[in-house]
Amino acid sequence: MVYVFLADGFEEMEAIAPIDLLRRGGVQVKTVGVGTKIVCGAHGIPFICDIEEGEIVTEGMEMVVLPGGMPGTANLDKSEAVERCLALAKQQGLWVGAICAAPSVLGHKGLLQGKRATCFPGFEQELTGAEFTGAAVEQDGKIITAKGAGAAVEFALKLVEALKGASQAQGLKEAIQCQE
Repeated sequence: MVYVFLADGFEEMEAIAPIDLLRRGGVQVKTVGVGTKIVCGAHGIPFICDIEEGEIVTEGMEMVVLPGGMPGTANLDKSEAVERCLALAKQQGLWVGAICAAPSVLGHKGLLQGKRATCFPGFEQELTGAEFTGAAVEQDGKIITAKGAGAAVEFALKLVEALKGASQAQGLKEAIQCQE
């Protein structure tokens, strides 16, 4: 199970691309509304989440994904459910993905210590303990970070690769006519 956390002010592209491509890749994904089941993106697009924070079942969790956007990232950073799932991911060596400003949440929670990471320009100082690379997408162990909305598809494909392998990610890339 992959949990994609959505909080009011999330960046829509950074959430929808991973949700879509993970599901196309055969991964079970649940969107989790932080604070409410209906959240509104940074550009005014409302989104009905699959579940609310209190409905999370961590047994079988494989990955936690945090889209960026503001104030979505700040709202994720304050969420006890996000903190619990990230702590479990760290403890059990599960996959974690964060894009745009959201890698700052990983930095604040101690997940980036000694890791290579990237983020939206201006949030570098929030990646506590990380080596900032500035890459569009960066993977270090089971932590995948990305720069912003323009890297959303590449980020999503990297998440698919992590869970389903490179050939599955390549097949999706070709199916959606993604060209680099």
